[in-house]
Amino acid sequence: EVQLQASGGGLVQAGGTLRLPCAYSALPFSDSPIGWVRQAPGREREGVACMRSGEGTVYADSVKGRFTIGKDNAKNTVYLQMNNLKPEDTGLYYCTADRIWACLMANLPLYDYRGQGTQVTVSS
Repeated sequence: EVQLQASGGGLVQAGGTLRLPCAYSALPFSDSPIGWVRQAPGREREGVACMRSGEGTVYADSVKGRFTIGKDNAKNTVYLQMNNLKPEDTGLYYCTADRIWACLMANLPLYDYRGQGTQVTVSS
């Protein structure tokens, strides 16, 4: 059974930094796409960042240059480093993975596997 557990959320001022780790297990394939989605109150879930072997990393336009996704295979953990946070980054962040879908922002909200979210709140 695929398991994804995100953590590291919190309250931070605009311009601040957070790092979200996601511990995963039992991914379907060694090159399964894995990434992050977020959902703000009253808004649809949206893709934030994704990575997959052979496809590199992909980011939403709104976070390019500020967020970085990385993976530590030895620790079975994927990270989302968030710098220069903005109030519009506020939301519930989820770690998500799939078997075969491409690493595209439009696909991330539809991935088969998603763990419990971690709340990120950025104050102005």
